[in-house]
Amino acid sequence: MPESITNISTTVVDQLEMIIFDFDGGFTDNAVYVDQNGIESVACCRSDGLGLARIRELDLKMCIISTEENPVVSVRAKKLKIDCHQGVSDKSIAVREICKKFDISMQKVMFVGNDINDIAAFNEVGIPVGVSDSFDEILPHISYITISGGGKGAVREICDIIYFLKKNLGKTN
Repeated sequence: MPESITNISTTVVDQLEMIIFDFDGGFTDNAVYVDQNGIESVACCRSDGLGLARIRELDLKMCIISTEENPVVSVRAKKLKIDCHQGVSDKSIAVREICKKFDISMQKVMFVGNDINDIAAFNEVGIPVGVSDSFDEILPHISYITISGGGKGAVREICDIIYFLKKNLGKTN
């Protein structure tokens, strides 16, 4: 069973160089709204943006990898100032390619997801994280799980924990 993300150690956070997020189910609650013209929209947690801004202060690399190809993902990623890779059928291949591009060991990467299409990516990285409302099939493949659900502050929760731990590394009380 995965540990709560609140129990992540400073040792693990200290080694972290990149966070890769799944979009649907991470930034969203996995729901999709479709209007009469077939236009899709999703609901995201506005506070995720402030959390991501803090992570940028730490010079950690970040990106989104999504199986879906949808303009809403591009628009949200652009607003959040985060790289986005869409239409990815095998997220493990994308993770390896991104790590190679930035010369980052996969052991120093956190992947955040929620569903079975994330399992291959979870198995590639050193820090696999699921959101609290993830599908049960991923539980054996993740080390940590959030308290908040996808689209309900999970991204912000992860960012805040990493930010505070990295900011306090090396400080004593």
